[in-house]
Amino acid sequence: MIKVSESARKKIVSLMTEEGFDPVRDYVRVGVKSGGCSGLSYELKFDNQTGEQDKIFADNDIQIAVEKKSFLYLAGTTLEFSGGLNGKGFVFNNPNANRTCGCGESFSL
Repeated sequence: MIKVSESARKKIVSLMTEEGFDPVRDYVRVGVKSGGCSGLSYELKFDNQTGEQDKIFADNDIQIAVEKKSFLYLAGTTLEFSGGLNGKGFVFNNPNANRTCGCGESFSL
């Protein structure tokens, strides 16, 4: 399962509404792709459809879609949002990551 902190939930609802998505019905699609300083990087986007290979979760009133391949890397992750002057935006607290880069946008196992 992937968890969504309260700060991330508020930002997701705001961004989804701004971009024409329905935060109650539509999904936050979370994934992993090759690349980045540490080998793998996170993907985050909004979607209104799911596929056969998706695992679907709900946490903190947010619907989350993750492809099964990406889920292996993301199980147990908490999605947070850090704002303010030194904020990084969305932050993935991933217990599976052995090493992360300085910006926090990529990791390795």
